[in-house]
Amino acid sequence: MDNQGSKRRSVPGAQSVARAARLLRLVTSAGDDGVPVAELARRAELTRPTTHRLLTALQHEGLVDQDDRSGLWMPGPELFLMGSVAASRYDITGIARDIVRSLAVRTEESAFLSVRRGDETVCLLREEGSFPIRSFVLSEGVRFPLGVASAGLAILAFLPPHDVDAYFERHPGLADEWGAPHSETRLRGRLRDTQERGYAVNSGLIVEGSYGVGAAVFSREGHPQWALSLTGVEFRFGPDRLPELGRTLLAHAHQLTTRIAAAR
Repeated sequence: MDNQGSKRRSVPGAQSVARAARLLRLVTSAGDDGVPVAELARRAELTRPTTHRLLTALQHEGLVDQDDRSGLWMPGPELFLMGSVAASRYDITGIARDIVRSLAVRTEESAFLSVRRGDETVCLLREEGSFPIRSFVLSEGVRFPLGVASAGLAILAFLPPHDVDAYFERHPGLADEWGAPHSETRLRGRLRDTQERGYAVNSGLIVEGSYGVGAAVFSREGHPQWALSLTGVEFRFGPDRLPELGRTLLAHAHQLTTRIAAAR
């Protein structure tokens, strides 16, 4: 049992806050499509009555909303207001957008900016490349655990070793949810490859035939807080082209890291 988890459980009300936060993340990841209460209960590993009770409390505060006709749950208006305030401190999309666009133009692949949020990455920006066949694994608002998509793999690879160890302690079931290639042993091997190469490669481990490469973007303090990534179909990421994509990706990631250091 990690110390952080013990501290959370020792704080009165921490369990309810954690459950509500989990539901908020699930609702926001669905975006305008909405999500039914049964699906939320299943994914949050809660009973349906508990899920409905928490959603009702969040709705009362304006954090979630329920469509009158479909009954689906969606993000509430208060989240927009909170996000607008937080954006001034945490949002780098304004200074990153032209870099993401340049990456898409240079490579002709779909380019993305993702941010680390706890043990996950969240996609913030997507820019389509000109190549007509595309991968649709990633889009704005989509979350993945660290180490699953190429962006999270790049971030996890450059965290301090004790943080990586703690991550695996908190998530022993990655292989159960994402498949055998995400066992700790195999994932640690990809982390070592990422450190040596400088960028991460996801060779169709989420969707067969859909490849991704990712490079970490660092804060002024040197923490891997964001990542740039590219996704596309398998034949576009072969050994003859992959090094070129990696160099281009790393150059853009370095450019964004430098820009963040100057702006923040």
